[in-house]
Amino acid sequence: MSTGGDPLERIAAALERLAPPAPAAADWLAHPAYVWTGTSARAVDPLAAPPLELIKGVDAQKAAVADNVLRLAAGAAAHDMLLWGARGMGKSAMIRAAVRAAQAAFPGRIALIQAAPDESLAALLTQLRAEGRCFLILLDDLGFDGGDTGSARRLRSWLEGGVEARPANVRLAVTSNRRAIVERHMAEQDDPINPRDVVDDRLALADRFGLSLGFHACSQDDYLAIIAGYAAHFGLTFAEADALVWAKQRGSRSGRVAWQFVNELAGRAGRNL
Repeated sequence: MSTGGDPLERIAAALERLAPPAPAAADWLAHPAYVWTGTSARAVDPLAAPPLELIKGVDAQKAAVADNVLRLAAGAAAHDMLLWGARGMGKSAMIRAAVRAAQAAFPGRIALIQAAPDESLAALLTQLRAEGRCFLILLDDLGFDGGDTGSARRLRSWLEGGVEARPANVRLAVTSNRRAIVERHMAEQDDPINPRDVVDDRLALADRFGLSLGFHACSQDDYLAIIAGYAAHFGLTFAEADALVWAKQRGSRSGRVAWQFVNELAGRAGRNL
C-alpha cells in the first residue's frame, strides 16, 4: 500500500500552493506610465493628462517643466524637479501633461512612474538602471513630518550625493505644498546650540532639485482664463458671474476649482468629459 510519499515533501508542496505567486517582472518598455507598488509595477495605459495648452495661469512654470521633460526624453541632461506651492494649481497634472507631450515628440523614449519615497525606491532605481528608456518618477503631494528625518535623508541621498543616487536615465519630480518639503517649526529658531544648522538641514532637501518652481493661488483673471480654455476645448458655455460664485462657495480660486466648475457645466449639459 502506498503511503503517499514523504510527509515533509507533501507539507512543502502544500505550502508552495498556499504561497502567493511571485510578481511578474515589469515590462518597462511597453507602457506610457506605471504605478510602483513597492514590490512590483502596475502598468497604466493610457496616461491620463490634459493637453499642455489647457494648463493656464502658470505659463512660466509650464514652459520650464515641459522643456525639462523633453530634454530627458531626448537623452540630454535634465533636472530633478520640485513643484511646490498652493493646492489645486495643477502641479501633478502639469507633470503628466509634459510627459504625454514628450511621448508624442519622442515615441517610446520616456515613461512616467508614480511611486512613494520609501525604501522600495532603491529597488525600483536598480531595475530602471539597465533599461534602454528614460523615466520620470513622480512623488506626488510629498511632505515629511518633523520627526521623519530618515525618509527625507534617503530622498536627499537618491537625489544627489549618495551611493544609491538615481541612475542617469531617471529623474525625480516631486510635488509638495511646502517649499522645504519637511515641516519647519518656530521652535527651530530657539535651538540653544545652533538654530541655523537645523534650518539648513530642513532646506538641504529642497536645494538638491535643479529645478524648483513655485505655484501660487491664481488671480480672478487667471481663474476665469482657465475655465474659458476648458470650455472652448469641450464646446461649453458659461457665465463669468456663475464661475465666480462657484469659487466663492469653495473659498478659493485654483485650477482644481476651475476644473470642478467645468465638470459641473458638462453635467448640466448632459455631457461627460
